[in-house]
Parts: sequence; C-alpha cells; structure tokens
Amino acid sequence: MTNPRKAKALYIATDFFMAVISWTCFFVFRKYVIEQFDFSQVVSQMLHDSKFYLGITLIPLCWVFLYYLSGYYNFIYNKNKSTDAVSSFQAVFIGTVVIFFFFLLDDQVRNYKNYYITFITLFAIQYLLTLAGRWIITASKQRKVRNGQLSFDTIIVGCQQQAKNIFDELTLKKAIYGNRFIGYIQTSDNNSKFNELPCLGTIQDFPDIIKEYSPSEIIIATESSESEKTKEILNWLGYSEITVKIVAEISSHLKGQLKISNILGTALFEIDHQLMPLWQQALKACIDFTGAVLAILLFLPLIIIIAIGVKVTSKGPIFFRQERIGKNGKPFVLYKFRSMYVDAEKNGPNLSTQNDRRCTPFGRLLRQTKLDEIPNFYNVLKGDMSLVGPRPERKYYIEQIVKIAPNYKQLQKIKPGITSLGQVRYGYASNIEQMVKRLRYDLIYLENMSLRTDFLVIYYTIVIIFKGRHI
Repeated sequence: MTNPRKAKALYIATDFFMAVISWTCFFVFRKYVIEQFDFSQVVSQMLHDSKFYLGITLIPLCWVFLYYLSGYYNFIYNKNKSTDAVSSFQAVFIGTVVIFFFFLLDDQVRNYKNYYITFITLFAIQYLLTLAGRWIITASKQRKVRNGQLSFDTIIVGCQQQAKNIFDELTLKKAIYGNRFIGYIQTSDNNSKFNELPCLGTIQDFPDIIKEYSPSEIIIATESSESEKTKEILNWLGYSEITVKIVAEISSHLKGQLKISNILGTALFEIDHQLMPLWQQALKACIDFTGAVLAILLFLPLIIIIAIGVKVTSKGPIFFRQERIGKNGKPFVLYKFRSMYVDAEKNGPNLSTQNDRRCTPFGRLLRQTKLDEIPNFYNVLKGDMSLVGPRPERKYYIEQIVKIAPNYKQLQKIKPGITSLGQVRYGYASNIEQMVKRLRYDLIYLENMSLRTDFLVIYYTIVIIFKGRHI
C-alpha cells in the first residue's frame, strides 16, 4: 500500500533542507574563497547578516517551487536513481542560471574567472546535495519494495493468455516492481477469467472501478484481436498519479506516446499521457488560482450588485447550484448566478436556448453578458475547474453524447473550464447534435494544450463578449 501525499511531503521537505545546507555552504565559499575573508569574519557575517537569513529562507523556497514546476513531485513512486539524476540535473542547471544572473552577477570579483568558479560551485553544491537527499529516499523506497513493506495496487486489463503471462511474470518479480494485483477488468465476451484474481467489472465500468479502488498502476494486457476494446480503454486514460503500462505487442496504437518502463525488465511500455509538459501543467495551475483570485477581487463590487439584482427581481436563491462532471468523471457542484425562475427544470433536464422562456428578464441580461458565470471562479479556486478547458456537462447529457461520440470520454482527462476553444470557435449548443459538433473543437484543444493556446482562448473569449456575441 502507498501514501503518495506522505511520500511527496518527504521529498519536498528533503529538497528544502538540502537547499538550506547548499546555500549555507555556498555563502561560506563566497566569503572565504572568493572575497577572502577570515573564517571568523565569515562566521560573524552568518550570525549577524540579515541577507544570509533571508537567503536561507527564500532561496530554498524558490528551489522547491522550481522543482514543482518541473513536475518532479508528480508520479512520486515512479522514481529511481537514474531518473532522479537526470531530472535533478536539468532543474538545478536552470535554477543556477537564474540565481547567478539575478543575484550574483553584480558581486565584486577580482577577475572574471571567479564568475565561472562561482557558477560551477553553486551548481555542484546544489546538485550533489539535492541528488543525495533524493537518492536516500528513493533507495529507502526500493528497499521497502524488496522487503515487501511497500506495494502498489495494480489492476490488469484483460483476462486471456496475454494478461496471464504478464501477471505470472510480475508476480515472480514482485520484489523488484512491487505490484500487488487487486483484480482484473473483463474484456473478453467468452468465459476467459483469472482464477487468481477477482473480476472488478468490464470496460464500461472503468471510471467507477478507478474511483472505487484508486490503483497506483494499470496494466493493459489485451489481445491483438481486441484492438477496438483497447481503443475504448485508451479513451479513458489520463487519470493523474496513476501509472499506465501497455504490453509491447499492442503498443502500435500509441506511437509517439510511449516510453520504456524498464530497460532490463518486463516487455511493458509506460504510456506518457501527459497532455502538457509538467512545468506547463504546474504553471497553468498557478495561473488558474491567481487568475481566479484576481477576478473575484476585481468583480467584487459587480458581484454585490448582481446578487442584489437577482434577489430583487425574482424569488429564490441568489446562486444556482448544479452537479456537473469534472476531471476523471468526478462530479462537482457548479456555481452560477441564478438566471432562471425557481423550478425551471421540474419536468426534467433541458438545455438552455438563446430565447429561453425559463430565464428571468434580469437573468437573460446576465446570460447575454456571461456575468452569470462569475461564480465559476469560485469553482476554479476549489480546484474543480480551470480558466480554460471544455465546458462541464451534466451526466444526463454526457451519457447521450458518448453513445454518438465515444471519444468524448477523452475530455475527462482534464479539468473543465470557464471558457473553451469549443465555445470560441463553435459557440452556443442548444441540443445534443450541436454539442457533438462542438466536441471536435474541444478535442483539437486537447491535442494542442499549451499555455499559449490558453492565452489565445482567453483573449478571443474577451473579444467575443465585448462584441456581444453569445458563447
């Protein structure tokens, strides 16, 4: 069994502690070697120099933030010494360049050679100490796997010979990989099954199975004859903090999305289902949070005016709450200003139209200006939504869309958004057919996710609103 949060916290605390030691050692080096102070003077400066204390507080925080942006703290149990060495080198080199040019370039030095010495020393100390701390934790994890103290809940997809071969091989190598199989997902219509494992359900139950069992790893071991079912499974991929591997024989479905899981190990490829570089994902999360806070503060006077307007012009609550489906199929409560009369959907779910008679006069104005969606920023703060992403839908409509367009499932790999490429390019959707047509633009966004795309979508959303076009 694993506890990713505890393991992540341990890596973060160790990185911070090593960064404190690193900056202390570098401070001593600069004063004693570069500036040639006596050792007693160096100690005196450490004890009385406020800049030193500021440095050992802020610099380590900056290092941890950089490691977060680099994605190091994701997939915490996938780490080994070689990946630690490579990812640490990249992040520390970038961080050293930033610190050198912003904080050290104006140091008084006797000759330019000292600049090179300063840069190399800072990089070497930070890299070696960071790597040492990470290797201690990684080695401890590997030792616990060998001793059976640490295992990773694993679900295998498939139940025919391919799956049984992988199961047998990984069971024998449990002390190396730490897989603890908790069950399998049925893919075959015949009577094939695992005698050693319980059946957790079928492909159609995939999201519910993931939600119930929260596995650390999924292994897709279907037969080559089950290509259509494999594609259906791939539509669901994208669950964060879950490692997904696929047997080499069926890996042709994912050219360009695979990386070798272990050079000397089992014939499994790890699926790289990251839609954005990890540093962009981290930065996108920061932008979402910062943008939501700024938007709420900026719109605060308007929020008060709208709240009063909703309350005065019609009976009922100020805010409209409705369950929507978010990332990984997880339901959440969406908040909007109420624009319809109370009990507008007493006869069942119904999509809104441009001249919706269920809207109050004031609510119609809110919809036309998109002001009814200002409370969506609260959903962004809660982590249910992003600033940019496909609009969240209700389960009732998703079930209908999936029957026509099964690839809609792919949109649940990411957080839904306040605005989307589908809204900008297609606009309003008042029925299932239009929702399916709009889907292709959201899939284009999915394939081209980047911070640049997000900024463009936000820009054109603002332009369209000011032009008065309803999206």
